Amino acid sequence: MALHTPAPIRIRLFAALREQAGWAERDWPFNDHIPPHPQAAPPTPRDLWETLQLPGALGDVRVAINHQFAEADTALQAGDELAFLPPISGG
Repeated sequence: MALHTPAPIRIRLFAALREQAGWAERDWPFNDHIPPHPQAAPPTPRDLWETLQLPGALGDVRVAINHQFAEADTALQAGDELAFLPPISGG
């Protein structure tokens, strides 16, 4: 019997954040819990931001999960699309 592997979380970076990090999107295996323990809570955008060591402060960035703005401490689920959007200035 084959083991079911949960769908990864798709992480997307936009604008200057993408330029600073040097990548636009990547998949994060959902079963790579932070911390790595079977009973660990699901990862949050904050967990992934810190683990990936993305540039800048998360407090200055908008978080979206599945195209809806969300809080940085929202639990992620397998197959979610997580986007980090830096502040946009202009007039």
